[in-house]
Amino acid sequence: MGRVITYLKGYLRTTSRPALVVTMLLVASLIAANYSFGIERRFQSLGHWYLSAAAFFLFYLIVIALTWGLQYEWSKKETLAPTLTRGGTIKIQPVLTSSPDQLSFDRRLLLVLLIAPLYFSLKMIHWDLYSILPGSIAAPWDRYTLLVVQLPLKLILLAGALWGCYRWGLLEGKSLRHSVGLTTEDFDARPYFLLLALLVPLVALASTQQDFLAVYPKVRNIDFLDGYARPLWPWRLLYEISYGLDFLNIELFFRGLLVIGLVRYAGDSVILPMAAFYCTIHFGKPLGECISSFFGGLVLGVLAARTRSIVGGLIVHLGLAWMMELGGWLGHSLRL
Repeated sequence: MGRVITYLKGYLRTTSRPALVVTMLLVASLIAANYSFGIERRFQSLGHWYLSAAAFFLFYLIVIALTWGLQYEWSKKETLAPTLTRGGTIKIQPVLTSSPDQLSFDRRLLLVLLIAPLYFSLKMIHWDLYSILPGSIAAPWDRYTLLVVQLPLKLILLAGALWGCYRWGLLEGKSLRHSVGLTTEDFDARPYFLLLALLVPLVALASTQQDFLAVYPKVRNIDFLDGYARPLWPWRLLYEISYGLDFLNIELFFRGLLVIGLVRYAGDSVILPMAAFYCTIHFGKPLGECISSFFGGLVLGVLAARTRSIVGGLIVHLGLAWMMELGGWLGHSLRL
């Protein structure tokens, strides 16, 4: 845990205070607007999928433009950041950052920042795949199939986008896997499991709250299979695996592409815009989860930037997701 604290102290010591404060105020304003007027709900209720996708795209693009504008205003040319090796020694090394002029003229960076909201706007909408399902899949199994395959298909779409970015030279590394941090080189998993253990009391507390129980466990989405499948647990397990793949998607996108993939362009300046963007995708979640997602995204972004790996973030994110599923199930069970 000490190395995690060292990473965070190093980031806070070197990052721009005005950029941090103003970004937090911007995020707080967006959260207040969403939970007052329902930004995400309104986008999803526009009727046609392309209208919803366009609304999400413009919204995410504005968030990215505003947060990167703050980095443009207050970015630093170079900072020194502590990096811990597996053996526990600390290396102080320069973190390459771009000056405001470099940020504005690097077309590769701008292209990635256009691809990112485009992809996520497509991810946020419901994919109506009924027309391509085999006719032999009868109700309610067609509905179940649609739920289970949708998230893996969106992960495949992201993989294609990342491959394209790597092939076009927008990402660098000895392989695509390394360019987005899907590697365990010099990786120590212990701090991440400890961090996950510290989250257990918070999940337990959340499991007593009505807004949390209104959303979790997500596996209740397949309760319509009750009476059609005996036993039901294999189908629930398959749903939870599909649900878990979405967190690989999230980590690859936010910490892999938007942090590790963009660090070479702007150094630590990539972390705050990523955390703000990450917070906005939680607008449909309970308020407490949405607020904490900004700080969680910030922490995971710092760890990804320092370790050049998303594996730790995946451990925390996936572990937390399944703990919330368990917490939701226990919370409902205790209320019966």
